[in-house]
Amino acid sequence: QVQLVESGGGLVQPGGSLTLSCQASGVSRPIYAMGWFRPGPGDVRELVAQISVDGDPKYRDSAKGRFTISRNNAKDTITLRMTNLEPDDSGVYYCRGFDNDYDRAVLEVWGQGTLVNVSS
Repeated sequence: QVQLVESGGGLVQPGGSLTLSCQASGVSRPIYAMGWFRPGPGDVRELVAQISVDGDPKYRDSAKGRFTISRNNAKDTITLRMTNLEPDDSGVYYCRGFDNDYDRAVLEVWGQGTLVNVSS
């Protein structure tokens, strides 16, 4: 059973930094794509940043230049380094793993989320 566990959220002042981590367990091999999502309009989760198994990153426009995503396939872990945080960055950040061909099936798994609160 593949599971994702997030950590690193908390309260930070505008302009500050936070680093989020997500570790996968129960994996037989690296998940192709892992990333971070947060609820947008209508509570639909929207991509913040994502990274493929070969290290190709993808960011939402508002995160470009401020956030950096990385992964350690040997440790089944991804990390999101967030700098120059803004109040609009606040929300619950969910880790997501997705793979079109993982152990003979499509895999999509979510963590429980970690709260980021950017406030003075």
